[in-house]
Amino acid sequence: MLHPQLCSKDARISARRDQIIAAARLCFRKHGFHGAGMAEIAKTSQLSVGQIYRYFANKDAIIEEIVRRIVMKKIRLMTGNAHNLQQVAHNLAHRRIGNLSAPYKEDQCTEQKEQAEIDHALMLEVAAEATRNPVVEKIWRDSEKELFNEAKSLLSATFPQFSEAEMTAKVESLAVICEGTAFRRMTTVHADAELLEALYNRYFQDLFETDLSTRKLE
Repeated sequence: MLHPQLCSKDARISARRDQIIAAARLCFRKHGFHGAGMAEIAKTSQLSVGQIYRYFANKDAIIEEIVRRIVMKKIRLMTGNAHNLQQVAHNLAHRRIGNLSAPYKEDQCTEQKEQAEIDHALMLEVAAEATRNPVVEKIWRDSEKELFNEAKSLLSATFPQFSEAEMTAKVESLAVICEGTAFRRMTTVHADAELLEALYNRYFQDLFETDLSTRKLE
């Protein structure tokens, strides 16, 4: 059992890191990775630059931690009921992000929606930064690989009849649709959501050779 003083120290460290990450998310969302410097992150977090360096070696380390947290959040959603293809079809049709395991409720916390929007914007920023920063590129590739493998593992357990190569192709197809829809949230919706949902459901049924009305991914 850990000594209470050690527990207290770990809690303080965790709280301080959370404080820095929360400030960095706001700064990166407002100014981008290039525009937001350590001085601004320090000011927003009400800490000194020196204090920040006690917890993160540099700005890339902060970016890596932000991406890690977003990816872990997505994995937690996936390991719940987010891999229910009917729900995925519904969310895609309505261009919903963040809470993939259930439709948004009218009384859902505004802060949760805002955080989901920030997550989405930051991942787009990471993708852009990855084209010019090899450190961020590795962070991006590692996070994408982790998500992809988690999705493949979940779907393979439900559809064991497909070979690894077949499942890899199916998950890649699904990823293209999901990521493309997330990007198109910035554009005008040209199609009726109910018609889109029906199309997605039919596509998923063909893709996984199953009847989604009687079989869900649990």
